[in-house]
Amino acid sequence: MQKTELEAALAAQLEISKTAARDLLNVILDQITLELSRGQRVSLPGFGVFEVRAHGPRTGRNPQTGEPIEIPAGHNAHFKPGKALKQAVAG
Repeated sequence: MQKTELEAALAAQLEISKTAARDLLNVILDQITLELSRGQRVSLPGFGVFEVRAHGPRTGRNPQTGEPIEIPAGHNAHFKPGKALKQAVAG
């Protein structure tokens, strides 16, 4: 499913215009992004948890040359699915 398809589904279920659905989805995604950029955790019970995790420096390889390169420490967004989502996916 693409973002436009999700917007259309929101519009249909909430009986709102596609423009309003797009705006709603953008606000939700912007707020999740903002909280993660602040280092905060976003918990959606039954769906899952978005959080930022730190990773240390490591040595990688340049895929074109095979030459070792240093990859610096940083942070990544991580999603952990909730119980209800796991059960829905598992069938």
